[in-house]
Amino acid sequence: LKHIKEASYTVVLDIKGKMLASEELADKLQSLGVTGNSNVVFIIGGSLGVSDQVLQKADYRLSFSPMTFPHQLMRLILLEQTYRGFRIVKGEPYHK
Repeated sequence: LKHIKEASYTVVLDIKGKMLASEELADKLQSLGVTGNSNVVFIIGGSLGVSDQVLQKADYRLSFSPMTFPHQLMRLILLEQTYRGFRIVKGEPYHK
């Protein structure tokens, strides 16, 4: 947490967070850019979740599923969904 800049918008991946469709995530990413939040930090917890201290740091809690995924797989899912979100924002085609 000490490496996260104060001005960063912190998104914690949390099983109890809000689940979004790809289009909703695209809207969220676009609104962050429009409001000047250019430094977005994603925190991926372990299989037991994240500490209360990390949750308190969160500006937004996001869930991709009620299931638990391996940490490395979650990084890939997050990358793919972020890429897909920016494709949606730009009006470019993406695979459904």
